[in-house]
Amino acid sequence: MKRICLMVWCMCLLNTGFAQTPHLPPYFRRNDNLNRELKKIVTSLGLAGNFDVGEDGIEQISLAVIDLSSGKPQFAGVNADNFIYPASVYKMYVAAEIFHQIYLGEIALDSTIVVTFPNIVDKTREISHDPRPLLQHGDIVTINYLLDLMITRSDNSAANCLIDIAKRERINAMLQLYNWHGSEVTRKFLSRKYEDPGYEKIRGTETCALHAADFLYRVQTNQLINPWVSMQMKVLLGRQLDNSKFACGLPLKSMMFHKTGWFAYWTHDVGIVDDGEVCYIVACFLPLRESQALKIYPELARQVDQLIHKR
Repeated sequence: MKRICLMVWCMCLLNTGFAQTPHLPPYFRRNDNLNRELKKIVTSLGLAGNFDVGEDGIEQISLAVIDLSSGKPQFAGVNADNFIYPASVYKMYVAAEIFHQIYLGEIALDSTIVVTFPNIVDKTREISHDPRPLLQHGDIVTINYLLDLMITRSDNSAANCLIDIAKRERINAMLQLYNWHGSEVTRKFLSRKYEDPGYEKIRGTETCALHAADFLYRVQTNQLINPWVSMQMKVLLGRQLDNSKFACGLPLKSMMFHKTGWFAYWTHDVGIVDDGEVCYIVACFLPLRESQALKIYPELARQVDQLIHKR
């Protein structure tokens, strides 16, 4: 198994220098009408153009919606195959591999680790109303505690610890298994000067709405590795503390199982939306500062949700 993971990781390294074009999986049906309506929404909200993201140049939105309400999953997107910096969204890929290793019996939810430098990077709590203290050098914590911090509060220190436990080679072997080429986890959440040997100059992590949406589709349908891993992921995503983005524009009856991410020019929300009547996946990557994106997300969510309900 280790040899297979190493071979896959070597292939990942060979492919990290250029973006790859993702292909729509055969279990999705591209819905032209849904696609047209989604593009209208994006255009009406001023999200259809190019955005200046500083030294990274020009970026575009990456958006995917999968309607799961009836029959074969209906897919629509706007630049859904556009690779973009995911901020903290890729922490859900890390969590999936951690759950995989727990299922295999290699580690346990109640296994403890000692938190050490340089993984300690957070200076403030990402969710200010969460009372849990910042991780400190020498803290002894469980994997379960780290998972919850990483997903629900988007804690970067917890993510660094879990990336070390899961190992990037194995996280990426899982991503490659589902053909999510180009979405490999290459970086931890720390300065390059503190990166592990071999990772100091590697390209930054990227993903696209298609891959994130496909990941969540597998979570929802119990096909991410196996039903146990899928259900553990859904429970964890359902405890998200940041509901300031896409989730804040949904009706009160809706439940969103999701992961958000925000940093500099990027503000994202990806998740499963279910209100008992309709169920859909949304993966929205906005190349906007959080202060700008928070003004748009409520209306974007309202219109997308109405679009799905009208179908």
